[in-house]
Amino acid sequence: MAAERLVVVGGDAAGMAAASQARRLKGPTELAITAFERGHFTSYSACGIPYWVGGRVPERDALIARTPEEHRARDIDLRTRTEVVELDLAGQRVRARDLGSGAESWTDYDKLVLATGARPVRPRLPGIGAHGVHGVQTLDDGQRLMDTLERTSGRRAVVVGAGYIGVEMAEALVGRGFEVTVLHRGEQPMATLDPDMGALVHAAMNGMGIRTVAGAEVTKILTDEEGRASAVATAAGDEYPADVVVLGIGVEPRTSLARAAGLPLGESGGLLTDLSMRVRGHENIWSGGDCVEVLDLVAGRNRHIPLGTHANKHGQVIGSGVGGGYATFPGVVGTAVSKVCELEIARTGLREKDALAAGLRFVSATIESTTTAGYYPGAAKMTVKMLAERRTGRLLGVQIVGGAGSAKRVDIAAVALTAGMTVDQVVSLDLGYAPPFSPVWDPIQVAARKAVSAVRAADA
Repeated sequence: MAAERLVVVGGDAAGMAAASQARRLKGPTELAITAFERGHFTSYSACGIPYWVGGRVPERDALIARTPEEHRARDIDLRTRTEVVELDLAGQRVRARDLGSGAESWTDYDKLVLATGARPVRPRLPGIGAHGVHGVQTLDDGQRLMDTLERTSGRRAVVVGAGYIGVEMAEALVGRGFEVTVLHRGEQPMATLDPDMGALVHAAMNGMGIRTVAGAEVTKILTDEEGRASAVATAAGDEYPADVVVLGIGVEPRTSLARAAGLPLGESGGLLTDLSMRVRGHENIWSGGDCVEVLDLVAGRNRHIPLGTHANKHGQVIGSGVGGGYATFPGVVGTAVSKVCELEIARTGLREKDALAAGLRFVSATIESTTTAGYYPGAAKMTVKMLAERRTGRLLGVQIVGGAGSAKRVDIAAVALTAGMTVDQVVSLDLGYAPPFSPVWDPIQVAARKAVSAVRAADA
């Protein structure tokens, strides 16, 4: 009996985790696996790119968990620099193009995994395609940026956007000795936080010497006579000189193939799947990673949340299904952490605008505390903001900004959100305590106590 044929489109976290898990469950005589990757690299940490650019990670290859050669040694026919350009769902085959030679060929499948990832948002602006303008999502993107930085004699950088990518890249460029300006459209950087918490990030960026310009709508990338980026222009008529421009506006699902094939997409353009990561309405097609939408367990709706943690879990679930097992991915609560210099930033659950959009009535509570007992050497300040639903007291979201030891406390809140706990229940949690690790009342619980009082006052 001939082996089943699995085709995987995309060779990073979700795609190769799926292929590897399927291979663990079925040998090559039972399942033949072909994987296509348009770039040079596989199974790498895209989240680590800013730290490589900034010099904290000395070598690019330190970010690679498994090379193409290592995958091939596990009986996976992995084809790099090969882009799938068409899906023929009726014929159960894909058309792929070798990016070196331009040659095209069809490959048949019995089972298909789409792990095409996401792409940096590139607004349609004059000059956006100029040399020296970079979006950073893949390791190939990171290498192209590094090549530009090494060739550029000027030391002026403009980062467009102040989300996670923009803020992390701004810090990385400062670390490389660049004079950095961040242009963003919002009231404060880090729109993933409420503005009052984003203001803390703004202050930290200024303290690093990063110039931040709020309410800046970019209208054009100016270029020199050689076609290289030379400045960024805004709607206010200002121009910011730049030897390199980094786009940190965000990413969008890379789903043009899926759209052309008529597969179901959500509001963000991400593929829609069931709990087993099967594409809805297609028994033999799975999808995962940055190209899908996932269920937000707090808001109760689908969202596009591109994170490597999710992608690796998706791949494990998909590989189990493809290999004849069973696993599910129930959803997320929107947990993310980042840093600017020594300032740690974390959030999980809903912001105020998210709660309003979901039609929830809520209260908020903000407290200031320290990462350890206040008298313990090295205690760092931290601010915690907590949202709770009125009447029920259900925890809705937590945001944290503070010094070393702050960010990972968000995991307490992430577990509480997943469990559907109330702020009263969070207050009663039996958390670990010793002066080197926490005040007697952990800052999360201090915020929860204040949220409890706010809930009671609102319903009095």
